[in-house]
Amino acid sequence: MDIVLTGGRVLGHDHADTIVLRGDRVLATGSARDLLTVVGKDARVVRTRGRLVMPGFQDAHVHPMAAGLLESWCDLSDSVGLDDALLRVGAYARRHPELPWIVGGGLTSAFLPPGTPVAELLDAVVPDRPVHLLGSDLHDACVNSTALARAGVGVHTPDPPFGAIGRDLGGRPTGLLHEAAAELVGRHVPPPDRAAQEGALLTAQRLLHPLGITAWQDALVGPYLGLPDPLPAYLRLAGRGEVTGAVSLALRWDPRRGPEQIEDLRERRAQAGAVGLPADHVKIMQDGICENGWAALLSPYLDRSVNPPGRLDATDLREAVTALVRAEFSVHFHAVGDRAVRECLDAVEAAGPSSGQRHHIAHVQLVDDTDLPRFAELDVTANVQPLWAAEIPHMRETYEPMLGPRRVDRQYPFGSLTRAGARLAAGSDWPVSSPNPLWGAYVAATRLPALASAPWMGGDYRPDPFNPQERIGVPEILRAYTAGSGHLHRRPATLAPGSPADVVVLDVDVLREGPDALCDAQVDLTIVSGRLVHDRLGETEAALLGVRGR
Repeated sequence: MDIVLTGGRVLGHDHADTIVLRGDRVLATGSARDLLTVVGKDARVVRTRGRLVMPGFQDAHVHPMAAGLLESWCDLSDSVGLDDALLRVGAYARRHPELPWIVGGGLTSAFLPPGTPVAELLDAVVPDRPVHLLGSDLHDACVNSTALARAGVGVHTPDPPFGAIGRDLGGRPTGLLHEAAAELVGRHVPPPDRAAQEGALLTAQRLLHPLGITAWQDALVGPYLGLPDPLPAYLRLAGRGEVTGAVSLALRWDPRRGPEQIEDLRERRAQAGAVGLPADHVKIMQDGICENGWAALLSPYLDRSVNPPGRLDATDLREAVTALVRAEFSVHFHAVGDRAVRECLDAVEAAGPSSGQRHHIAHVQLVDDTDLPRFAELDVTANVQPLWAAEIPHMRETYEPMLGPRRVDRQYPFGSLTRAGARLAAGSDWPVSSPNPLWGAYVAATRLPALASAPWMGGDYRPDPFNPQERIGVPEILRAYTAGSGHLHRRPATLAPGSPADVVVLDVDVLREGPDALCDAQVDLTIVSGRLVHDRLGETEAALLGVRGR
């Protein structure tokens, strides 16, 4: 049965108002008059009435397991401060007396002042059970005294490699654990059972489709900071045909091991491929984040004496990337600081010509000018998270003491990367920030916060554009969310004949209306591989026309 979308504007195809889908592919794109002869007799027609028809959004960096689990855990993502978060933790614990651990996340832990007695504050609201709260950035954890005791973390516990235990002046742990130190407690958290893990992935999928997201890359498939390895749940769901998005997986590189883990990664890739999930990427975390002082910078932090190196020694990183390229893996790097970005580019260059690998560096918060053209020269995609590229309350008070005004005003160089010829892909890092690509596109095009994405900022918050020289146009950011991410997923996003039938219909033509329309735009229909997975209009349009998911 053919599906015909007609009467709107088809993105990327001048003068086209109609697209025909047959099975899981685009059959034809053009004018309604010209396509009459190719449409089957039983075709279902959806009248798009001047709306924008475009390829589905593809999120190049997302954490569905963490996002889905937060829907049932203690979610602090919209808390307005530490006091509010503590009240929520206490209320959650009272509602769930049956839980042996109170587990949650979403607190902006990296912004807590050094020495904050996190454990004592959590003890006051949950005195009887261990508490483990992942930071909103997924790089830290806040825990109470019971959790520290359960894990055996005390005044004499050494900091692990690439991690730090927050301590008071007497050396006692405060309950704030940075980077690898969060694993000291996280590994003691009881893992969610099979049903909860599968439910988390299905919940995430259910929340992504209404945003027009048809494909995504899970950016870290392996155990991490107490989160379970998502791969077994993916294998079961995909084996039962319950994965409706086009999902690809970035398998976690264990920094405690070397190239000997390649064989394990190959086996995991084969397991995923057997159920139709591409797992051709490996995730290497090369640094942390600026907020907790673990981003790797070329120039030192201004507010601390320690300037941490990249997570992998530069020689070890080159060896790892070279081994992965030989094993026909692409690398999905995490690099926030300019030193980490350079080390990743150096490693790709040292690995030499690849056999079609599609490397990308996620986050790129700081990039040295000399490294901007290297993205294009080495064919490395810049994987950007647009929602972060706007000024939010207390951002300058936090960043300027550690980075200085000059580096603060060079963050998230989307425009500079584009002018240097880099390919951009876009992702959300959800649950670190909202997965809504339209809000992300608004920020990229205006460098203003999408207030709807963070109601805690308040409707009267109106900052100036953040580093406005780094704005990019609406067509460019939409391309990053579609073709740019699609390049990494090896899933074309063009609506050309033969392309996957991944289609989104927006309720407004954001190209004609301009950036301001992005914040309020809605996704009316989402179609993945010819299958309807979201219908905002419900019974009023698509059902009357007979369009149904299979």
